[in-house]
Amino acid sequence: MAVGAIRPGGRTARVRAAVLKAAGDALVEHGFDRLDLADVARRAEVGKTTVYRRWGTAAGLVTDLLADMAEQSLPRADTGSLIGDLRANARLVQRTLVDSRQGALFRAVIVAATCDLRAADALHRFYAVRIAEWAPCVEQAVRRGELPPDTDAAEVIRAVSAPLYYRLLVSGDPIDEAMADRAAEAAAAAAHAGVFTQTSGPD
Repeated sequence: MAVGAIRPGGRTARVRAAVLKAAGDALVEHGFDRLDLADVARRAEVGKTTVYRRWGTAAGLVTDLLADMAEQSLPRADTGSLIGDLRANARLVQRTLVDSRQGALFRAVIVAATCDLRAADALHRFYAVRIAEWAPCVEQAVRRGELPPDTDAAEVIRAVSAPLYYRLLVSGDPIDEAMADRAAEAAAAAAHAGVFTQTSGPD
């Protein structure tokens, strides 16, 4: 989920990039509850009317920021094995969450999502994009015969990152590469055991 370099574009793209960077900086420094559009405009060196007209509210800024992060997220790895792919996914999440800026930014947008429905919807869409990006590695493992044929690929990917986010948001325990590998290995072992197979419901 790491974010890559901003792509070039016309004036509209440059304004958007500057405003979203400024919004991210403000979120990291002050949190969602103190995100102010006038402050963002000042940081981005654009007119306040431009920011108010295009984004309207703090939630609108967070929504577009998450959309931009999803657009720029790094593509999934293809190592040729399920455990290799899941480790790559876990390590990507780990690096993002321990990054001084990205980790703080994710905390801020998750807080925003708890109190604003528009921000929550944007966060859900962001993770839907990331899960869709990585789910094919599980589907490929199914086709290779590594996993049961009715394995729920999205659930496997969710299981990889869930322990890392728990540490970020709840326990505060270290999020290191070894922990990321354990999360991947646990998800892979559960998938091999059929924990994530889709069922038709109770008999």
